[in-house]
Parts: sequence; structure tokens; C-alpha cells
Amino acid sequence: MTTSQGPASLNNHHRDTLLKIFQHPTSHNIEWRNVVSLLEVAGTVEEGREGKFRVQLGSEIEFFDRPKHKDIDTQQVVDLRRMLLGAGYGPIVEELEAKGTED
Repeated sequence: MTTSQGPASLNNHHRDTLLKIFQHPTSHNIEWRNVVSLLEVAGTVEEGREGKFRVQLGSEIEFFDRPKHKDIDTQQVVDLRRMLLGAGYGPIVEELEAKGTED
């Protein structure tokens, strides 16, 4: 079990994963292990039986199944976007996207 450390503790790897989650069109190459790593920093992740993960970001709790392959599916991306926006990550994503377009 991991506890929230807040947005400031995101490293480059976490920021890249966050940007992939919010990428349009939706990326189909977002690895589950990278998502779990991000979620462990952003909130609380508990692995249960049969590959089920309980994720809490802010006050919201969602249950995710471990994907059969290494990448998450489109519905998981949608659910993660909703949770991350609800937890206040929208401005961080906008800032990261703006930095990317300045180059």
C-alpha cells in the first residue's frame, strides 16, 4: 500500500505517463506498470485478489483489473482521466502540454 505524496513529487517518468493518459487521440501504448507507478505517487494503490487493484485519488475510489497484456485499454484511460482531473491534475497536465509546445 502506498500513500499520496502530491503532484510535486512527479518525476519525468510519471509526467510522461500522465501526458500519455491525456493524449488525444487516445494512446494505445500506455503500460500498466507505468500507470501503477504514477498512481502510487498520486494516490493509494492496493492490489487485491485475481489482479484487481483498488485505487484512491482524492476522495474517489475505483477498481481496475490488471490488463491481460502490458497496455491499458481505452476504458481504463477514460476512468483514469476522470480520476486524475477530479484529484486536481488538470492544471499540471495543461502546464506540461504548454511546455511541450514551447520547444
